[in-house]
Amino acid sequence: MIDLRTLALELVAAYAERRPLATPPSTRDGLDLTTAYAVEGELVRMRRAAGRKTSGVKVGFANKAVWRVMKLDTLVWAHMYDDTVRIASGNEATLPLAQMISPKIEPEIVFKMKVPLGAGVTDAAAALEAVEWLALGFEIIDCPYADWTFQPADFVAAYGLHAALIVGEPRAVTAANIPELVEQLPRFKVRLAKDGDVVEEGSGRNSLRSPALCLAELTTAMAKHDGAEPLAAGDLVSSGTLTESTPIQPGATWTASVEGLDLPTLTLHLQ
Repeated sequence: MIDLRTLALELVAAYAERRPLATPPSTRDGLDLTTAYAVEGELVRMRRAAGRKTSGVKVGFANKAVWRVMKLDTLVWAHMYDDTVRIASGNEATLPLAQMISPKIEPEIVFKMKVPLGAGVTDAAAALEAVEWLALGFEIIDCPYADWTFQPADFVAAYGLHAALIVGEPRAVTAANIPELVEQLPRFKVRLAKDGDVVEEGSGRNSLRSPALCLAELTTAMAKHDGAEPLAAGDLVSSGTLTESTPIQPGATWTASVEGLDLPTLTLHLQ
């Protein structure tokens, strides 16, 4: 039997000491998703006891093409925190990487919840009715497992690999613009550039056919796990990467720009 606190402390130490685990817990200990969410819950309790607050959740595996390979029936998720989420000033931010192991960058659509959103939502418009605003964001992920080798349970247990979220300028979601957003979110294009050179391109379809549909699916995924806190007013949701995850190093400047959705270019300087 896996001791939840022992594994949680081991993962905290792996990040803090920049010392990846040679073997992920799914292989070493038989960690499954149910236990992984319990470990993630233990990390939440530990962080709250240390004075931190949860800021919302991030999504992983928001692509049905990988579900069969990974033996998943829905996406996975983990919490973000008040010291890992920051709002870009003037749509530009700086982030140090010195304490990370092997970080990667992902452009994502970030939602802020206006009202609680429980299970049972199945369409994009209904999900957006619960949203205050959306924004372009950069999620920075970091892996405590050697060679980025892990299963979904390992992903969940290790904070969902969440290291930081940079949130760009928000666009209000209103009853008047929800129909337009329902049409735009599956179709918009995103370009991820390093020092001005485009390195990845993607679209809203890469996040479960639409980031709004990904938000709806998240409510179902969270409801499957006893003790999971449903999405609440004020929560942020980082709704899954729009491109391939890309390794990053200090000294580079990254930008994400979109076409077909009224969101400004987001810039991140890495130190």
